[in-house]
Amino acid sequence: MAIIKEFKEFAMRGNVVDLAVGVIIGAAFGKIVTSLVTDIVMPPIGLLTGGIDFKDLKIHLKAADAVAKTPAVDINIGNFINIVIEFLIVAFSIFIIVKGINALKKKEEAAPAAPPEPTKEELLLTEIRDLLAKKA
Repeated sequence: MAIIKEFKEFAMRGNVVDLAVGVIIGAAFGKIVTSLVTDIVMPPIGLLTGGIDFKDLKIHLKAADAVAKTPAVDINIGNFINIVIEFLIVAFSIFIIVKGINALKKKEEAAPAAPPEPTKEELLLTEIRDLLAKKA
């Protein structure tokens, strides 16, 4: 029973929940980035390179043999290029997000804290000072 209680405390800590939310959002963000690269970024790049579709760009090492029923051996360089571009977009997006969060934290830190209220002794001393100043 103690192990269940301990696991519940572990699972409900803020860091674990935050991590789970981050993983779920990251997976959804990955799909968005994949679509961005595949559907938006790569078509213009393919157009600039003479209509080459990068995902079909391959280096053939060995042709398929129908008689021996062996598949072709290819290096899928286009797929690699797509994945590198996706990585760069994700890395840049995360950089921008972290930079924005850090800027917000700096603004919070830069905002001066309200001065602490004077203690009872300080208030009493201030009153005494003001009374002495009036008499002089």
